[in-house]
Amino acid sequence: MDNQLETDGDANQVGSGVPGLDHVLRGGFARARSHLLEGRPGCGKTTIGLQFLIDGVKSGERCLYITLSESKRELHSVAARHGFDLTGIDIFELIPPELSLDPRQRQTLVHSSDLELGETVEMVLAEVERLKPHRIVFDSVSEIRLLSQGILRYRRQVLALKSFFLLHNITVLLLDDLTGEQDDINLHSVCHGVVLLEQLVPIYGGERRRLRVIKMRGVQIRGGYHDFVIWSGGVTVFPRLVAAEHPAEDGGEDAKSNTELDTLMDGGLDRGTTTLFMGPSGTGKSSIAISYLYAALENGEAGYLMVFDETLNVVKQRSAGMGMSLDPFVESGLLKLDQIDPAELTPGELAGRIKHAVESQGAKIVVIDSLTGYLHSMPEEQYLVLQMHEIITYLNQKGIVTLLLLANHGLVGQMNSQVDITYLSDTVVLLRYFEAHGRIRRAVSVVKKRTGKHEDTIREFTLSSKGVIVGNALTDFSGVLTGVPIYHGIKEALMENALGDE
Repeated sequence: MDNQLETDGDANQVGSGVPGLDHVLRGGFARARSHLLEGRPGCGKTTIGLQFLIDGVKSGERCLYITLSESKRELHSVAARHGFDLTGIDIFELIPPELSLDPRQRQTLVHSSDLELGETVEMVLAEVERLKPHRIVFDSVSEIRLLSQGILRYRRQVLALKSFFLLHNITVLLLDDLTGEQDDINLHSVCHGVVLLEQLVPIYGGERRRLRVIKMRGVQIRGGYHDFVIWSGGVTVFPRLVAAEHPAEDGGEDAKSNTELDTLMDGGLDRGTTTLFMGPSGTGKSSIAISYLYAALENGEAGYLMVFDETLNVVKQRSAGMGMSLDPFVESGLLKLDQIDPAELTPGELAGRIKHAVESQGAKIVVIDSLTGYLHSMPEEQYLVLQMHEIITYLNQKGIVTLLLLANHGLVGQMNSQVDITYLSDTVVLLRYFEAHGRIRRAVSVVKKRTGKHEDTIREFTLSSKGVIVGNALTDFSGVLTGVPIYHGIKEALMENALGDE
């Protein structure tokens, strides 16, 4: 592959090698241009640099990693932990020879602090001239900053490097660890593109990493912050979900629960709509949602259940106890169960899992149990509604039946919740406890349905080995919306007489 490019191929995009990052960059990095990747130590710059070069090797390009801060041994150690194969990548290191365990490399080792800036740069340029690479990772320009001992000289030197790389049509990632006393932005105007990596540490839970593309000349990048994670296998970016980029699709027939709940909903739940089940803990929100999920699975439709508040074993046991065993569908791959630890997963990764379930696994019904747990995963809780708006809109446009569960504070009395998501929901189902004739009972009612009519009565329901059993409409109620329903009717109208105790 010749290093000289055709004029019409100049600045074409090349892959970054990082899953999700090309989507943010709308194609990748610009060919034969210099890009700045900046962030504090530990943000993942080296890992992204290695993934960028590995992608180049796969494309048949010659690749060079120039390191002034880490040894070749350390780079190979990082690569081994991620399972990277660095075959085909040349590593040029400027560190003391006595630190190298490879005698064959000692003639190329020079301590950067023992050289003047000009000598260091000349050695780098000579190595580039010798290898004629197509891609370079320069780690890091912070060493050039220290050797320059002045902003003006530093800027001139970087400009000279940029011109040299441009002359040789090399695609470059310049890494900067921002360890200077002040994070100057001199390189921002010099480089074709700038990507900022950040690492946030919440009071409780794992680190949250995110990136932002500050600039990319000639490209309408996907702005804002995008979460990313570093795990065995490298860096994966979770682009911020933008619902407007996904065209609307027809979802098909209504989703049913095969219970009297369908009568309350006037036949079932419309495709491409979101239903919110609200009520205090224990009223049966999860059980009702599972009844819809189970009916869809029996109909051959794929489903996705995201669980925050319970373990998967509890979910499976409860479902099986109601005659709706989920195990066969999990084993067949029709149902994907995810137990979420909100202290460890970023909001971007959560949205990415939902998108993957829809687009890769073909899920037609998505259950989030519950929004209370989802809220706890947000380091900046005030933006939960904005993110949920994008997720809900995306799912609706994909024709998915979305079921959201939201637990109210308290068990009885005045009810309230941490977040108001009712205006985003097409259907709102209210569940309440009520007391009648010496027993605590459950009531269900539909208070909103945008896509059609619904029954405006209140029905008692119970959970049994037969699943969710809904009784007849009860008219002698008051105080349901206040959270303290009062039943004034006769005992014979209640469910133990109509259906028998279990």
